[in-house]
Amino acid sequence: MDAYLDLVRQVLTHGAKKMDRTGTGTLSLFGVQTRYDLRQGFPLLTTKKVLFDAVVRELLWFLRGSTNIHDDLAQHTPIWNPWANADGDLGPIYGYQWRRWPQYTLDARTGQYTQGHIDQVQQVIDMIKRDPHSRRLIISAWNVADLDQMALPPCHLLCQFSVVDQRLDLQVYQRSADLALGVPFNLASYALLLMMMAQECALQPGYFIHTLGDAHIYLNHIEGLTRQLQRTPYPLPHVSLAPKPFFELTFDDITLHDYLHHPFIKFPIAV
Repeated sequence: MDAYLDLVRQVLTHGAKKMDRTGTGTLSLFGVQTRYDLRQGFPLLTTKKVLFDAVVRELLWFLRGSTNIHDDLAQHTPIWNPWANADGDLGPIYGYQWRRWPQYTLDARTGQYTQGHIDQVQQVIDMIKRDPHSRRLIISAWNVADLDQMALPPCHLLCQFSVVDQRLDLQVYQRSADLALGVPFNLASYALLLMMMAQECALQPGYFIHTLGDAHIYLNHIEGLTRQLQRTPYPLPHVSLAPKPFFELTFDDITLHDYLHHPFIKFPIAV
């Protein structure tokens, strides 16, 4: 995880002090990229404990199109609780856009529009299998028409897959990246998605490329990150998946192996 730790050092050293939506204040660096080779191990941070169970549950929650914290999977992922309304709803966030992107079709006979949905995840799986060299293997969560209805506009908003020989790579663009709390979670989540997609398409998971717009460190996270940088990383763990179809994978089908880590560091959440 040297790439992540080097990025933290870079922002601590060169980041510009900025105010932000939460009023907390940040050190911010715009336009950076890190790269992780899943063939060298699973990119789960070892200089502090990352709650892998929560990573898995949130990703599966997204993949079933859920947007309510009272969903049985979301109940184990309290990350979203501060943004939910009284009914537990978050609006048309990630899972909705991934699985049910709104589509309007004009009926030439009646002149009326009918609303349907596009399952972007299934569409990309089908395209990888049918046309692996396509440059359109994209899943987007940034639906401009729905932004005002979302509890929180998507931070990691677009991912693009690429097939090279028998390897599947994934690049994610993230407009806003909380390096202490969010990014370690995002790394693990998209690395797991890459593994799941690769297995479904009979490919080997390769590189996860993380492209960040505003990479920032909240001012009240500096002490914890400085302490984290003083720790020596452990070898990366590995993750295995049960040999099941993509949409049939459950929490119990995803296993983390050999995860050695330093103690958990508590960072306050800026809401």
